[in-house]
Amino acid sequence: MDRERNRNSKDNDFDKPNKRPQKKRVCQFCVDKVEYIDYKEIAKIKPYTSDRGKILPRRVKGTCAAHQRQLTTAIKRARHIALLPFIVD
Repeated sequence: MDRERNRNSKDNDFDKPNKRPQKKRVCQFCVDKVEYIDYKEIAKIKPYTSDRGKILPRRVKGTCAAHQRQLTTAIKRARHIALLPFIVD
């Protein structure tokens, strides 16, 4: 009975040999108290794209939902006026 309960519980990350609890990521834009992400600031936007030019998801970079939406819009605008590439060869 105890084994069954342990197998089904989701908070037993220590039972798995190679798993440990993930550290909570903090939104870098919230830390810097950025209100608006400007599409012209390529230095701030570039780290949030992959080496292939794709937009990285929230779970990878740790941005909050509000800033992820602004970031996506800024990246798309920067691509549209050719500040960022759509794809990288």
